[in-house]
Amino acid sequence: MLDEQGWEQRYASRETVWSGRPNGQLVERAGGLVPGRALDAGCGEGADALWLAERGWQVLAVDFSATALRRGKAAAVDLGRAVAARVMWMRADVMTWSGLDAPVGRSGGEGGRPARVPRFETRFDLVSAQFVHVPADRRAGLVARLGGVVAPGGSLLMVGHDPADLALGIARPEAADLCAAAELAGLLDPVEWEVLVAQACPRSVVVDGGEVVVHDAVLHARRRLVGSVG
Repeated sequence: MLDEQGWEQRYASRETVWSGRPNGQLVERAGGLVPGRALDAGCGEGADALWLAERGWQVLAVDFSATALRRGKAAAVDLGRAVAARVMWMRADVMTWSGLDAPVGRSGGEGGRPARVPRFETRFDLVSAQFVHVPADRRAGLVARLGGVVAPGGSLLMVGHDPADLALGIARPEAADLCAAAELAGLLDPVEWEVLVAQACPRSVVVDGGEVVVHDAVLHARRRLVGSVG
């Protein structure tokens, strides 16, 4: 697992790291949700956050790479003030929430002043973590942190590389950082959560000029409303 310094070096070494397109599982799973408040945990260069903002979501986009956040803010400005105003960019660690009181600021904010953000006094209608991989001993903590800020009736969407991809011989995080969706689902309290999807979902990618079928470990769970268990 790359640490903060490792990710910053990776972003700084290239003009862009990601495609600029939103992740497919986010598009599929969130496309039918009613826009509300969203947390994009580990937002990278911001493609997911901007896709949500274009559809009316108010988004808090969190990453610990300052370079990635600057790119996200620049892309937001290119999409116009209405979209840019719906995204707040914050430099913080999704595991520790360090730096939560020092946000990067809202794109196009008044006078360029950084916006202040409460320490999650509100909850989110969608919490998305796309390809945020952590070692096994930190996994329960990550799920608890992200799930803890989902509003009743809201969605938790976690997507990662499925361990089956390791057999393909393509670039992937270390084996210890990967887990199946069912393992993530097992970390949720069934009294509080309804698991909608917990499975490996295939998709085609091009590697070295050839097509390869990889699998994403997809967890989509909805926080139950009070008194809705049964």
